[in-house]
Amino acid sequence: MNIIVFLIAGGIAGWLAGLLIKGRGFGIIGDIIVGIIGAFIGGFVLTTIGLIGLFGAGIIGAIIVAFIGAIILLFIVKLIKKL
Repeated sequence: MNIIVFLIAGGIAGWLAGLLIKGRGFGIIGDIIVGIIGAFIGGFVLTTIGLIGLFGAGIIGAIIVAFIGAIILLFIVKLIKKL
């Protein structure tokens, strides 16, 4: 059950980040991949600066952390593509 929640949260976070950065999503698989990678990045960054507890627990907190990480990921990819 946890893997399904993880995939759903990743998909939602990836889709939202795609809308914000790119103007549209990346497709269901792309959104899930961006969201999952974003969850790792968001968890690392927010833990490092001490803000991980700010967003609470549960699926909403997981989506917010993954969304923040996905935005960071897409921003970095966008910068690299410009070079």
